[in-house]
Order: sequence, then structure tokens, then C-alpha cells
Amino acid sequence: MGASSIRRFAGPLAVTTAIAGIFATTAQAQQTIPLPGIDVTSSRLGRGIVGTSTSIITAEEIARSPSATLQDILSREPGIQVTNLFGGVNGVGSTVDMRGFGAAAASNSLILINGRRINDLDLVAVDLAAIPRDSIERIEITRGNSGAVLYGDGAVGGVINIVTKSGVGLPTKARFEGAFGSFRQREGNASFSGSSGPWSASVYGLAMNSDGYRENNNYKQLSGVGDFRYTVQEGSAYLNLSGDDQDIGLPGARRVDPRVGMNQLITNRRGATTPYDFAGKQGASVTGGITRMLAPGVELIVDGGTREKKQQAQFYFATPMVATLNPLSAVDTTLQTSSLTPRFRLNGITAGIPWNATTGIDYYLSSYASDRSQFLGALPINRYNLMQSSLGYYYQHTASVLPTTDLSAGFRGQRTSLRASGTFNPDAPGGSFCDPFFGCFPAGVAPVPLDSSQDNRAYHVGAEHRFTSNFAVFGRTAQSFRVPNVDERVGMATPLGVDPTNFDLRTQKSRDYEGGIRIHVGPFNMQTSYYDMRLTDEIHFRFLPNFESKNINLDPTRRYGSETMASLRVSDRLRFKGGFAYTRAVFREGLLAGDDVPLVSTWTGSAAVSWDVLPQWLTFDGVVRYVGSRRMDNDQLNVQPLIPAFYLVDVRLGGEIDRFFWSFSVQNLFDTSYFDYAVASPFPFGFDSAIGVYNAYPQPGRTYLVRAGVKLP
Repeated sequence: MGASSIRRFAGPLAVTTAIAGIFATTAQAQQTIPLPGIDVTSSRLGRGIVGTSTSIITAEEIARSPSATLQDILSREPGIQVTNLFGGVNGVGSTVDMRGFGAAAASNSLILINGRRINDLDLVAVDLAAIPRDSIERIEITRGNSGAVLYGDGAVGGVINIVTKSGVGLPTKARFEGAFGSFRQREGNASFSGSSGPWSASVYGLAMNSDGYRENNNYKQLSGVGDFRYTVQEGSAYLNLSGDDQDIGLPGARRVDPRVGMNQLITNRRGATTPYDFAGKQGASVTGGITRMLAPGVELIVDGGTREKKQQAQFYFATPMVATLNPLSAVDTTLQTSSLTPRFRLNGITAGIPWNATTGIDYYLSSYASDRSQFLGALPINRYNLMQSSLGYYYQHTASVLPTTDLSAGFRGQRTSLRASGTFNPDAPGGSFCDPFFGCFPAGVAPVPLDSSQDNRAYHVGAEHRFTSNFAVFGRTAQSFRVPNVDERVGMATPLGVDPTNFDLRTQKSRDYEGGIRIHVGPFNMQTSYYDMRLTDEIHFRFLPNFESKNINLDPTRRYGSETMASLRVSDRLRFKGGFAYTRAVFREGLLAGDDVPLVSTWTGSAAVSWDVLPQWLTFDGVVRYVGSRRMDNDQLNVQPLIPAFYLVDVRLGGEIDRFFWSFSVQNLFDTSYFDYAVASPFPFGFDSAIGVYNAYPQPGRTYLVRAGVKLP
């Protein structure tokens, strides 16, 4: 970030500091204002952004869920869809999609841990499989793009904040658990937490190994999280450490081609088109922060951290009929991100109106280095280097203008600076190709460097009015933005290198409108809302003729729909929860106007029951999920078959006896054959274009998982 960028934000920062000082003086004179709780792990949302559709998944719901992965648990929430590539093994390779972004979902749904963004600069979805489930206290879900004010770019479809457990105020305890299940899955979990005076700590570890559902689908995962704190009345300090190591086989797709009578979904569903491809990932992060009550109603929070992700993958030449050990391509990438995010939390009473606010700055610096070679260890054919920094200033204010009415408004300004370059080496293995008639030619060209800066803005205005204690209405309007990620910029390259990579894409922007109601009658709660989202310059991968597939900015698109969720507590022993969503994602202008955006189901829904048959000794949990049909990836013309709709039923029995606990769960109880991701033949372009030709990624049938463990003391 240059000096001019820092000066650009120095003025707003000085104003924020001055405002904080005024609020501190005002708060000291108003001794009736309560002190807010000190919690550096919570999100910036506080009670939530006024006017938004929100929900929370508790630690108990996670522990008792019969679903095997965090992605499956999230998919029960209205408005959230999931796609899977690698046989559903622990959710690795799964993508969470909020409000219908299909193939670009990973870049339009923002994932946080303890209020800090963990979406990386690349196109790879956040690896939820690396987070030990036992370490999660709750998951906060904020739908729509209002979170862009507090968290910046990428919060287009919504924000998912995972809040982890700490040992603050808890006695010393430990937990050990083992599990085994289908496809020789073996799993071990261990945790420790406790406190002594102001000091506290919690540590969670996970080790998992599975052969996987498909051939060449073996999976290994090691991950750990440690949280260490010092907490007193005036403030607190914390240090959070995490690391993970993952290896997985990549089996590829199953081919369906009616022209030649091929349907590998039927003849060899569990087979591998690419029996030798593999990928690995190693990650580590360090995050630290402090809080301090400067005065009643004024809390300062300063936190920062750094994380590193290394990824390797090797691909071999293969067709649906023949697999070889001839190396085709390899990727070796290192991505590092550092951040500093100081902020104030303010609250007070002005002219008899209670209010609270959050204001601060975010600074992120990411570096990306990626070698693209013919095989791992070889000289790179292409080497890409990018450096991206962002500096944002935000202010979010909420006021209770009446005892029954809350209003909220917020604004963010953010400058993003990028430097990108790359090299091409035709002398590296695979750096040229040879034709028996025309001789040898380079298989690529050097990219065009890019050095750019741009300013973007986001805002939110929301309101909620409670007519009675049982009925409320809410609404909002908001604007957000998404800066192109590094893989999308590199993806501007064409497969045969006909054109140089220029790294240049326009920033995607969206404007939302949403309104809804909340109902609370005794043990019954319900929330329903309708939203309309208008997008410009949406970033999308499009197949074009002559091997010129690339990421482009689309003509204007639209997302609209409704989401309804409800819960009923019949008694302390019997509880129901469910919901459904209607999601439309369409092109609204240009050649594709009126067509559906691929990979978005129009209808989704779920229903769940939790029954304490014999409290603690025996419990039952069941979930039914429905996912409607959706267009296949690459089918912007809407001419290919749909991915079929499917129902899934998961059940779980569990219980505790003294310090011991156990559970037995079955996923996909009725052994449904399904897939939720497929790539259509790029009709009407390409050598192999045809209606009904596609590659699908099948998911497991009926599986089981047995868990048992002990709590100490």
C-alpha cells in the first residue's frame, strides 16, 4: 500500500478517533449505560445486522447432527446449497453456496472464524473439513450482502461466522473420541480446555483416514486448533494457532455419452477416470488480539494475524476409456495472507435514544506464487506472481429510535491494489508441443503485467419494527462488491496459450433489497423473507470456441427468491426444526437473458427432529433434505439435461452413560443414487459437443459411522 493510499484513509481514521473520544466523555457522564461483554472471538455483528435474515446453529445441534460434515449441516439451512466433487469424503472439496451463485459460489459466500475472514485470494473454497467439529461453539449465518460493510469484498450471497470454544471460566476437562465407518473410515478426536485465574486454554485435534467412496479417493487429514487467553475485567488478550495437513486422491468424473451407449454412473459408478491424480494441502495460521475498555461504552479491539496455505496437485493424461501415467500438468502454489484489523465498539444514549456502533479499519496483504509445470519437481512452464493489498474503513450504526423500532446504517470505503506478473519458459518440460507436419511450437506466451488500484464502496440501511412481542417486520437495502480473485485473473489464459494472460477483470457489484417477518409464539418461532439482488459485471467462467475458454464479466444477472425457517419445541424432550427456500438465479440482459445460471436449485428444503427418548441415556435425531433439480455447469444456454432432484434421509442414535458417550449414525438411509455436480458438454462449441453428454461426480449411497468416547473428569 503506497503513501497516497494511507493518506487517503488517514482523514477518516482521525475522525473515528475523535468521535471515540467524544463518546467516551459522554459515556462517563451517563453511568446508567451497561458495560458490554468483552469477547474478542465474537463477530462484529453484535446482536446482528438490523434488517437481515439471520440464524444460528448451536454446538448442541452440531454434536447431535446425523450429518457427517459441516457442509451437510449448513445445507439444512434455507438459502444454502452445497456441491461436492470428491465423493463427499469428510466434505473435502465441497463448496457452500448462499443465494445461488453456482460455480462461483466460493467467491461469493464469505466464511469467518471468530469474526475474521478466512476466504483466500484464490478460487479454492474454504476447507471446512480442516475445522474440528468439537471446537465449534456456534455458527452465525447472515444472508445477503449487508455483511460487506463490516467485512469487505466477497460478502455477496452472505456471511457464515464460525465461533470457536474457549476455556474462559471453565474447570479443567478433556474429551477423547474414536470413530469408524464406511469405506474404512477411521477418526480420532481429542480436546482439552480449562482455566486458572485469568488464564485459560483450549486445544482440539483431529486425525482422519478413509479409503473414500470412489477408486483413487483415499483421504488423510490432520488438523489442530489451540486457543490461549488472558481475561480480566478491563480487557483481554488471546492467541489462536491452527494447522492442517491433507492428502486426497482425485478420481475425476463419470462419463455419460448416449451416442456410444456409455453411462458410467450405471456401469462403474465408483470407478476413476483419473486413477493417478492427487492433491495435497498444508495450512498454518497465527492470530492474536487484545481488547480494552477505554471508558464505559467504549471498547478498543486490536487483532491481527497471518496464515499460509501450500497446495500441490499432479494430473496425468486420461480419457473416459484409457488412463495413463503420462504427466499432463502440475500445480505448486504458496499463498500467504497477513492482516491487521483494529476497531472500536461504541454504545450510549443520545437524546434518550440507545445506540451502538462498530467502526474501524481492515488491512490485508496477500502474496501468491504459483508454478505450473508438466510434473511436480520439473521446471515451471508458467510462473505467476501476484501481490494484493486492501485497506478499508467502515462505520456501522444501530439505534433504537423507539422501544419497538431499530434502525441501522453503515458504510465502507475500500481501496484494493494489485501487482501481477508472470513468466513463460518454452524450454521447460511440456513448454512446447510438436506436430508431425508443422514441427514444434511454444505452448504458451508470457502474461501481460498488471499494476492497478481501485476504490469500491458498500453500504447498508436496515430497519426492524416489533408490532407486538410475537410479531415483527424487517427490511433492508445494501450494496456490495467482489474483487476478482487470483485464479480468475490467471484463468484469463487460454488452454493453448493463443492469447497472453492480461490478469484484467472488472469488479463485480450487487445491490440487494429484502423484507420479511418474524413470529414468536411460545415454543414456536418462524422467519420468512423475500429478496431481490441485481448484479453487474458478475465474474464467470465461460466456454468459448477455438479453445478460448476464459473467465469473463457477464451481462447483468439477478438473484431473487424467498427463505422460510421455523422451529417448534414441543417439550424439553422433543424438538422440530425445518425450512425451505425458493431460489432463482437468471441472466437478465444480453444474449442469455432469461436463462438460468447453472448449478442453482430452484427449490430446497429440510426437516429435522430431535427426541430425547431417555434423557442422556438414549437420543434420536433425524434429518430429511430435499434438493431440487439444477442446470449443469457449463450449460448457460439451458439445453442440456438437468441434474436430477433428490431426497436424503440421515438418522442418528446416541447417548451418555456417566463419562462415556456413543452414537451410531446412518447417512443416506434409503441408499439414494445421486450427484449434485456435473459438467455438461459445451454445446454448441467444441470437438465433443452434443446434447446429453456430460461428466458427473457421483456421491455415496448408504453409509454408517460409529462414535464412542470418554469425558474427563
